[in-house]
Amino acid sequence: MNPAGGGATGGGAPPSDRLDREWYRTFFDGLALDFWEAAVPPEQTLREVDFLERALRIAPGARVLDVACGLGRHAVPLAQRGARMTGADQSLPALDRAAAAARAAGVAVEWAHADLRALPWEAAFDAGYCFGNSLGYIEPKETSAGMAAIGRALRPGARLALDTGMAAESILPRLQEREVNETAGFTFIEENRYHPREGCIETTYTITRGADTMTRTGLQYVFTLREIADAVEAAGFSVDSIEGGIDGSPFAIGVPLLVLCATRREGSR
Repeated sequence: MNPAGGGATGGGAPPSDRLDREWYRTFFDGLALDFWEAAVPPEQTLREVDFLERALRIAPGARVLDVACGLGRHAVPLAQRGARMTGADQSLPALDRAAAAARAAGVAVEWAHADLRALPWEAAFDAGYCFGNSLGYIEPKETSAGMAAIGRALRPGARLALDTGMAAESILPRLQEREVNETAGFTFIEENRYHPREGCIETTYTITRGADTMTRTGLQYVFTLREIADAVEAAGFSVDSIEGGIDGSPFAIGVPLLVLCATRREGSR
């Protein structure tokens, strides 16, 4: 789950030492979660769930891991289709809402409060995914460690799907210092600053609904497609496809979304 959607320009200095590099641990609460519950249209979620079911070859009864599951908008529908779902996220408020959504849908989902870098499973899942543009929260070395943790959690032969709008090829050609979006009664403002030396985007987010306003700052790292694919392969996967969205369109400079699918190699540790 990722608030970033636009780009950033300006600023060559490294991020402020006062910036919380683990901002994501407290960002997803209150008004931020209200916004994300309202902002994603149900038909978009349905298309993404259809894609995941197809791309991951999910059969009824398969154990599937949703990494950075957020509000469970993918995990709950997949559970309704017969998958045995586990959703992992670092945000307890998000997990509480995900659990409520599962109860309302009448399905059982295991919800785990877990950091990407320290997933507790080993060879436990038939498929896994990290969807919703969550790649890039943590520094490159830690991202590689997180990818390795996903690899350990999946069985040999398991399929993996990732999406991100933060690939360098996607985000850098569309850099904007400020973006304003109005949706579902919310005003969502991003004020962005790109730090080239560190390869990251520092963003101040302001979310407003009526008289309620939340302002917080986040930091996201930008990776090239090659760096993403290399990290996936180093984690024990073979990359099967690289596309510019769930519709199968080609990935190219300026395409807003990268979707990568891979298979866990036999004998990988």
